[in-house]
Amino acid sequence: MNQESAPSPRQVYGDIIDLPHHQSATRPHMSLHDRAAQFAPFAALSGYEEMVDEEARLTEREIALGDAELDTLDRQFRRLSEMLSAGQRPAVSVLIFIPDQHKSGGRYETVTGHARRLDPVEKKLILLSEETPPKQLSLDMSRILDLTV
Repeated sequence: MNQESAPSPRQVYGDIIDLPHHQSATRPHMSLHDRAAQFAPFAALSGYEEMVDEEARLTEREIALGDAELDTLDRQFRRLSEMLSAGQRPAVSVLIFIPDQHKSGGRYETVTGHARRLDPVEKKLILLSEETPPKQLSLDMSRILDLTV
């Protein structure tokens, strides 16, 4: 269509263009904020950002200890057991693998506290954390990578 032959908007809508804006007598005038909210973006993919963030979160693989490392760890557990049997509550530092709740892998964390008990049946090391207030922690011995007494 040619620009020169098209009528101007003033010619087309001349009969209504200068009329006053309609105001309802029965309904209150909508605020600019409420009017703008009608045109706010619709979140069609709610939860998508959280899903992308979860996939981007990195986890570590659990390290499998060799025989030499297992022997060293076993000696540390025996030493700790002897100290606990003698009534001592030694300070310990434990490097443990914490499995991720949502995906494969996990993270390594160093936990420090005072040993309270070794449970060989349940394979748990019970210790009192150094946090304030202290918490009793039950650590899975099979997930412990290093133990310092």
